[in-house]
Amino acid sequence: MDRLQQRLRVLPREVLKGIRRGLEKESLRVRPDGKLADTAHPAGLGSALTHPHITTDFSESQLELITGIHDGVDACLAQLTEIHQIVYQHIGDELLWCTSMPCGLPADDAIPIGQYGRSNLGRAKTVYRQGLSHRYGRRMQTISGVHYNFSMPESAWPILQQADAQGGSPGAYQTGAYFHLIRNFRRYSWLLLYLFGASPTVCRSFVAGRTHGLQERSTGTLFLPGATSLRMGPLGYQSDAQSSLAVSFNSLKSYANSLNGALTRSYAPYEALGLRNGDDYRQLGTSLLQIENEFYGTIRPKPRFRSGERPLWALGERGVEYVEVRCMDNDPFSPIGIAAPTMRFLDVFLLHCLLANSPPDSPAEIAAMSRNQHRVAEKGRDPGLHLERAGQELSLPAWGRELLHKFEPIAAALDDAHGGSDYRHALSEAETALANPEATRSARMLEQMERTPDKSYVAFALAQSAEHKRTLMALPLNAEAKVRYAHAAEESIAAQARIEAADRVPFETYRQEYLSRDLLGGALLQSMN
Repeated sequence: MDRLQQRLRVLPREVLKGIRRGLEKESLRVRPDGKLADTAHPAGLGSALTHPHITTDFSESQLELITGIHDGVDACLAQLTEIHQIVYQHIGDELLWCTSMPCGLPADDAIPIGQYGRSNLGRAKTVYRQGLSHRYGRRMQTISGVHYNFSMPESAWPILQQADAQGGSPGAYQTGAYFHLIRNFRRYSWLLLYLFGASPTVCRSFVAGRTHGLQERSTGTLFLPGATSLRMGPLGYQSDAQSSLAVSFNSLKSYANSLNGALTRSYAPYEALGLRNGDDYRQLGTSLLQIENEFYGTIRPKPRFRSGERPLWALGERGVEYVEVRCMDNDPFSPIGIAAPTMRFLDVFLLHCLLANSPPDSPAEIAAMSRNQHRVAEKGRDPGLHLERAGQELSLPAWGRELLHKFEPIAAALDDAHGGSDYRHALSEAETALANPEATRSARMLEQMERTPDKSYVAFALAQSAEHKRTLMALPLNAEAKVRYAHAAEESIAAQARIEAADRVPFETYRQEYLSRDLLGGALLQSMN
C-alpha cells in the first residue's frame, strides 16, 4: 500500500466531511453595451475597505465577492449566490462580466483604480494599485478569477502526524504539511488549466499596443486554437520582472527567504519609476515586490491575519492555516462563476496533493513547472502536447490518466463521508474531458461563440452575462438576507469612518513604518530548520 492509501485510510469520515472551503470571486462591472463601467463602487454595497463580503480588487469597477468558511460545497455556493443577488440589487442596468478576460476596455489610464477612503490604510491600498498600474499596466490587472480557499479540519493534523510518525510541534507539522500540498499542487496544476480553463480568447482591446502571437478569430476577437487559459499564460497575469524569483516551497523558511529579498531590496527599474511625483505617490516602495500579495502564483500559503500584520510575519507567528488556489478561471456557464462539480474536483485534487508523496522542489523543477503551465495555457488542447516530468517528456493525456486513476480512492472516500456519488461524478466528468478535448470548458466556450451573430468573444460574454443576471434576479431573496446585508453595508461604512478617525500620523510615516516591519521574525519561522 502506497503512502497516499495509508494516509487516506487513517482519516475518519468526520474529518473528510469537515474539510473547509471558501470562495473569492472577481468580476468586472460592465455597461449594457459590454464596455467597462466607469461608475464608483455603489454606495449601497457599503465600504470596499471594510465590508466582509463585498469589496473591490484592482479596479473600482472590479468587484470581489467573498464567502465565509463552509464545510459543505452547497452551503458555500448558496452564500456566493446570495451575495450576487445583493449586488444586482445595487448596480442598476450594469452587468457582472462572466468571464476572466476583460470586456471592451478604454485606454489604459482610463481604467479606474480602486478607492478606499482617506485613511492611511485606505490610501495605502490605492497607492499599491497605482504601483501595479505603473509596473504592469492596468489592463492586466482587470483579469478576474475565482480563488478557492481550502483547509483541513483541526482534528486531521494529530492523526496525520501520528501516521507519519513525525515529532515536533503540531503547528510546525501542519505548516509543513501545507507546503507539502503546495509543492504537489504546483506540479499538477496544469491539469486544472486543461479541464477548467475558460479563457482561450480575448477582446482585441486587451492587447492594444502589445506584442502578441494571437490569431484573429473574428472581428475584435483574438485567440490561440489550442488555448485553454490565456489568463494563466504569458499574456495573462504574469510578470517578466518576477520571472527571476525561483521561489522554493520546501518549507516556510525557504519560502520566506525566497521572498524576503524581493520585498526589502530596491529594484533598479522600479527605483527609476520614482516613489512619488509631488504629493502623488506612484508606488508603495521601489523593491521588486511592494508587498507580499504582488507575488504572482497559482497557490498561496495563508495565515489568519491580524490588523496591521505583514503576511510573512503572520505566517511566521502562526504558520499556514489554509491555502488559496488562484489559477481558476471564471466559469462562463455558471451564473456565479463556479459550480459544484468543479469544487468537488478541487477537493479531490487538493486532498491528493496533501496525501501523496511530495519530494522537495528544485530550481530546475520550478522552471519546468512554469513551462508546463504556459504550454497547457496556450495549447493544452493540441493533439500530441507533451509536458516535462523529471527530465522526461510525457503526453498530457497519459499523465492526466495517471493522476485521475490516483484520485479514484479519494473521490470514493469523500462520497462515503458525505453520502452519494457526487465526487465520483465530478471525477467522471474530468475523465470525459481528458479523453475528448472538445468537452473541455475552453472548447465549449469557443463552440458557443460560433452561435453568436458576429462570433465574437465580447458578444458571447455579454449574452452569457445578461442571461446570468436574469437567472439571479429571478431567484427568491428573503427579507432577512436583505436586512442582513443592508446592516453589513452600514456597519462597513461606520467601520471605515472609525479607521479614518483613528489615524494619528501622516501617510508617509505610516508607509515607512509598514514597509520597515520585520518580515522574518515570527516565532514559528525562527523555530524551523
